Amino acid sequence: MTARGLIIAAPRSASGKTTVTLGLASAFAARGVGVRAVKSGPDYIDPAFHAAATGRPGLNLDSFAMPPVLIDALAAEAAESADLVIVEASMGLFDGIVGEPGRTGAAADLAARLGLPVVLVLDISGQSQSAAAVVRGFATHDPDVRIAGVILNKVASERHRAQAGEAIAALGIQILGSLPREGAVSLPERHLGLVQAAEHPELAGQLAALAERAERHIDLDALAGIAVPMMPAGGPAPLALPPPGQRIALASDVAFSFAYEHLVAGWRRAGAEILPFSPLADEAPAADADACWLPGGYPELHAGTLASAAHFLDGVRDFARTRPVHGECGGFMVLGEAIEDAEGVPHRMLGLLGHATSFARRKLNLGYRRAATLAASPIGPAGTRLRGHEFHYASVTQQGDDAPLVELSDGQGKGIGPAGSRRERVSGTFFHVIAVEQAELE
Repeated sequence: MTARGLIIAAPRSASGKTTVTLGLASAFAARGVGVRAVKSGPDYIDPAFHAAATGRPGLNLDSFAMPPVLIDALAAEAAESADLVIVEASMGLFDGIVGEPGRTGAAADLAARLGLPVVLVLDISGQSQSAAAVVRGFATHDPDVRIAGVILNKVASERHRAQAGEAIAALGIQILGSLPREGAVSLPERHLGLVQAAEHPELAGQLAALAERAERHIDLDALAGIAVPMMPAGGPAPLALPPPGQRIALASDVAFSFAYEHLVAGWRRAGAEILPFSPLADEAPAADADACWLPGGYPELHAGTLASAAHFLDGVRDFARTRPVHGECGGFMVLGEAIEDAEGVPHRMLGLLGHATSFARRKLNLGYRRAATLAASPIGPAGTRLRGHEFHYASVTQQGDDAPLVELSDGQGKGIGPAGSRRERVSGTFFHVIAVEQAELE
């Protein structure tokens, strides 16, 4: 038996998708249903909340960055380990990049490819019957995407609910619930998204409150009845990225938490051993590891602690003398000479690469990326083509004179130029790898 699945989406960001998804996942898990929650698109933070709500690892499915064969295999694996798979969309249901049909990064691509019905979370504040026109547009926009139900959010009154609900029901689309504006549960935010699940002191209580709210205001049985069996084609998941070594020292704490589950799980499946260590606890990479990976996260919020973590700093410097070290985004920042924190105070970092970065001088860099490696490194041999994304506010204040690591383009293939840095065995870039290009898997 495989799981049944559905997608929770919305017309736009800030409609309540995440709190609805967490409420549903928590409520079904409390009922004894095996739930696997999945995030559509590039996101590190929401999957950690999904994992806390379900007790199962979070997962991302990304129609732009992942080859279709990888999406099919990861979806099949998720379905094998659960009773219900809930996919949470990013932004609006059809929001992605202009490009190859089916590979835009929009959750609608997943709905069409996997045949999953969509439940639309609709924020009806400031409107009533007009909400039906929004639903009609979404229901008819793409014949391959089925809007199977609607959850009304931010409902002001019973009259408000009736006006919007009756207009939508007249379209033949089921109203699965309505969440009142009063008593809404919100989660604290910071730059890049929600405050991380591991840093949330009241998370268990808030998940319980979201579950109770879902039980009270959403017809969970009707929603589960909308879900359809997931039967994606394909065999075992191909490697999204070959492991950089057989024993990988992986920095892992609230400053270095942005490691994709499908990448790390793929490394394990390939026989690699993952050896976590905490830079914030002043731990060094394992002496018997043969590669060190510093993922992204929030080093800019912990720059003072990292700068004083002598055992960590010396351990990575010693490691880099004989074995490869790679840093993504926040990890790349720590590999440089210094990080300037939000108050403009500089903190010395590893100095293994020549750049310096600042969180005080912020500039948003956000979007899908394509990359081609210019030299061999832990992300692949020279000439490897990769897909992923950038999402950071830190700016480079000192370039250094290291050789670039990758040639970067945006999601549509428009050249951005050389990016990242490499020096001897050390490499890094703001670019987050999601998967190698399709041709690399064939």
